Amino acid sequence: MTSSPLPRILRRRGEPDYPTFLELFFDLVYIFMLSRLSAALAEDLTVRGAARTAVLLCAAWWVWVLTAWLTDLFNPRLPIIQATVLAVMFGTLLMAIAVPYAFADYGWLLVAAYFGIHLVRDAVLIPGTRVNRPIQARSIRVFFWFGVTAVPWVAGAFVHGTARLLLWSVAVVVDLGSARIGWPTPKLGRTELASQIFTGTHLSERHREIFIIALGELILSAGTGLGGSGFQAGRVAASAVAFASAVVLFQLYFHRVRQLLAPPAVAVVERVRPGTSTSYSHLVMVAGVLGVSTSVSLVIDRPFGVAPAAWIAVILGGPALFLLGSCLFDAVLTGRVLWSRALGAVLLGAIAPATALLPPLAILVVAHLVLLLTLVWETLPARSRLVRVTVPTG
Repeated sequence: MTSSPLPRILRRRGEPDYPTFLELFFDLVYIFMLSRLSAALAEDLTVRGAARTAVLLCAAWWVWVLTAWLTDLFNPRLPIIQATVLAVMFGTLLMAIAVPYAFADYGWLLVAAYFGIHLVRDAVLIPGTRVNRPIQARSIRVFFWFGVTAVPWVAGAFVHGTARLLLWSVAVVVDLGSARIGWPTPKLGRTELASQIFTGTHLSERHREIFIIALGELILSAGTGLGGSGFQAGRVAASAVAFASAVVLFQLYFHRVRQLLAPPAVAVVERVRPGTSTSYSHLVMVAGVLGVSTSVSLVIDRPFGVAPAAWIAVILGGPALFLLGSCLFDAVLTGRVLWSRALGAVLLGAIAPATALLPPLAILVVAHLVLLLTLVWETLPARSRLVRVTVPTG
C-alpha cells in the first residue's frame, strides 16, 4: 500500500489544513458569478425570476462545494489536483457567462459547462483512487448521481419557460439531496456521512472565505452604484447604507464564529456533523447576502418614490434569509436555536406591511437597523456563557 499512488493523491494527515492560494484564487470567479446572479434577479424581480435565480445559485454553489470537498480530501498541492481546480474554475466562469441567458437561448452552455466540470473532476479522481476501493467507490457514487441528474438537466436545455424551470429544479434538488443521503448507488451502497473524511479546519476556512466573497460582491454593487450615481444625495445615502450593511453582516457572521470557537467557559461540547449540513446553511446565508446586493442595486437606482411589493420583499427578505441561514448554521454546531436571529427574521416579516408607505431608501435603512439591533443585542456583556464546539466537519 505504501508504494501505491494513494499517498500522492490524498491529503496526508498532519499536513497544514488551511486553504492554499490556488483555492483562494478559485473563489475569485464567484464574485463574477454572484454579481451575474444578482443582476439577473434585479432584472426579473418576480416569483419566477427568484425561482430561476435560486436554481442557478444552487448549481453554482454545488460546484463550489464539491471543489471544496475535493481539496479537502485530495492533496491540493499536486499538479493534477491543481489543474483540475483550474479547469473547474474555467467551467464556473462559463456558467457565470451563461447566467443571464440560461433560461433563454443559451441553456445548453450552462449545462455543458456544469457537466464538463463534473466529468473532468471524476476523470481524475476515479482512476486516481483505484487502489483504494472505499475512496474510489465514493467518487463512483458521485459520478452515478450526476448521470441520474443529467437527464433533467439535458432535457431542460431543449425546452423553454416553465418546463425548463421545473426540470432544472428537480435536477438541483436531486444533486444536493443525493449528497445528504450519501449518494446511494446500486451494488456500492452509500457513503457513511457519520464517518466522513472532512477536515474541520480546512472546510471551516473555506466556508468563511466564500462568505467573504459574497460580501465582496455586495461591496462591488455598492461601489458600482455610487460610481454611476452622479453623486445625487439619495443615491449616495443608499450606497452608504449598503456599505454599512456589509459591515454589519460581516460582524454578525464572525462575531458568532468567534463565540463558537472561543475558549470554553463552562463545558466542552463535541458534535460531529456532516460537512453537507454546514454547506447547506452557508448556502442560505450567501443567498441572503445576494438578496441584499440585489436590493442595494435597486435602491441606489431609485431611492425615492413608491416601493413595489417585489422591492419590499427583496429588501426585507435578504436580511431575513441571512438570519435564517445563520440560525441553521448555529443549530448544526450547537443543536440549539439562536433566538436573537430567529426573532430578527420574524421581525423583518412582521414589519413588511407597514413599510409599504415608505420609500425604498427608508425601507433599506429599517431592514438593516434590524440587523444592527440584532448585533447589538448579541454583543451586550454577560448575555450568555460561551460554549466551545469542536466541529471536525467545518
